Amino acid sequence: MSSPVATPETYPPPPPFAPAAVARPPKRPVLAMVLGGMFPGVGQLYNGQTAKAFALFAAFASAIYLADEVGMPFPLVIPFVVFYSAIDAYRSAVSINLRWAGRPAIVETEDDAESPAWGVVLLGIGLLLLMNNLGILQLVAVRRFWPLVLVAVGFMFLRRSLRRRDAVAGAAAVDAAVAAAARPEDGHAL
Repeated sequence: MSSPVATPETYPPPPPFAPAAVARPPKRPVLAMVLGGMFPGVGQLYNGQTAKAFALFAAFASAIYLADEVGMPFPLVIPFVVFYSAIDAYRSAVSINLRWAGRPAIVETEDDAESPAWGVVLLGIGLLLLMNNLGILQLVAVRRFWPLVLVAVGFMFLRRSLRRRDAVAGAAAVDAAVAAAARPEDGHAL
């Protein structure tokens, strides 16, 4: 018995060369930024962050309502919400793409897309507007006190800056104490 010898005609031809498809990242940051800038919350919806999207939409709609109803400072809040929405949508899309690529997210340290803070924002805005509509709180009467918000924010920034400075000074003092303790007193090494 002889063993059959394979001839070149018995093997199928090799498949044609097909270049490997390059996988596109799941989100386009510029598109997310444009959507978030056109209408607050839409860029976040594109990124799959529904709670953040609803909170930004509520902040935008509330700022428009309060700008008409109360006046200053609420007209100043409208562009802030729009710019925040655009920048946040861009940063979130970059973070999503970095996680998709298997690299650590540089932009955000943790995923706060569905943080409880967004629910608190919606709850606060809703309660504020409801109390105004029911006559419990007259937002028009509050309008002359809006500079207190600037005072409070300035105080918060100042306090945070002083704490950071004290923390750096404290760390420098600890480093100096460790260096002094490591120095030999009589010239002999430890």
